[in-house]
Amino acid sequence: MELAMIGLGRMGANMAQRLVQGGHVVSGYDPGEAAREAAAANGIAPKSSLAELVASLPAPRVLWMMVPAGAIVDDTLAQLLPLLAPGDVVIDGGNSMYKDTQRRAAMMASHQLGYVDCGTSGGIWGLAEGYSLMVGGEAALVQRLRPLFETLAPAADKGWGHVGPVGAGHFTKMVHNGIEYGMMQAYAEGFSILQHKQEFALDLPQVADIWRDGSVVRSWLLDRTTDALKDNPTLEGIAPYVEDSGEGRWTVAEAIELDVPAPVITLSLMERLRSRDKDSFADKLLAAMRNAFGGHRITRQ
Repeated sequence: MELAMIGLGRMGANMAQRLVQGGHVVSGYDPGEAAREAAAANGIAPKSSLAELVASLPAPRVLWMMVPAGAIVDDTLAQLLPLLAPGDVVIDGGNSMYKDTQRRAAMMASHQLGYVDCGTSGGIWGLAEGYSLMVGGEAALVQRLRPLFETLAPAADKGWGHVGPVGAGHFTKMVHNGIEYGMMQAYAEGFSILQHKQEFALDLPQVADIWRDGSVVRSWLLDRTTDALKDNPTLEGIAPYVEDSGEGRWTVAEAIELDVPAPVITLSLMERLRSRDKDSFADKLLAAMRNAFGGHRITRQ
C-alpha cells in the first residue's frame, strides 16, 4: 500500500521504516527538518508540508498520524481537512483519549472521511519485534487497511486485532497502559525490598535473570527490567521522578465512572504523582501531627 506518516519521532519513524521494509510505499512529514532527513535515510520520502504530503498520495488517500495526544491532533486534523477528499482515511495511532477520538471521527464522517483509531504498543522495540495494535473503526475501513496492520504487527496473525467501533482501539490501549502502570509498580516495589535487605547482599540483576525463565512473574517487562539493572545495578544518576503520559489517569477516571474497583492501577498512579513532590506538604503535616498528639520527634531540614 501507499500511505503517509505524519509525525516522525521515535514511534512514527520506526513504524514508517517497518512499513517500508514490508514493501509499502511511505511518505512522511514532521515539522522538524532533522526528523525528515533521518527518515529519508530509511527509505521514507520526506515532504516539507502537509499540503505537499497529501498531494503526493494517490486517491483514496491513507494518512497515519503519530503525534502527541491532545490539541496537536485537533490542529493536525484542522490543517488536513481542506486538503482531503471524500473516501480518504486518517488513522490516529497515538495515545488519544477515546472520547476525543469519537468526537473527531464524527467530525470526519460529516465530511465523508474515514477515521480509524489504533492503540499502539511496542515502544522503541517495535521496529525489530513488531507492534501490538488495538484497532477501532468501521469493519470495511479496517479490512481495507489490513495489510498495514499485518506488516506492523509481530506476525500477520498475531499481536493485532479489530477490537470494536471507533474509539474502542484507544479505549483498549488506555486500559493496557493502566495495567502497565500496576505491573511496573509491583516490580519496582519488589526489587526495592530485595535491595533494602542488606544482610543478604542480593545481586539484583542475577535475581531478575533467574525470574525470567520458569517463573510465574516472567514477562517482557521483566526482560527490560533485567537489562536496566545489568546496565546500572545501583541506578546511579537516575532521579526518583516518574512521569505519566495520561493514560493511567484516564483509566482511573473511567474505573470510577464505571464503578469498577481498580486499587492497584490507582495506587500506581498515585505513586508516580508522589515521586514528583520534592517538598511534600502532606508529609510535613503528618510529622507535625505526630508531634502534636504524641510528642514524637520532628526531623528538621
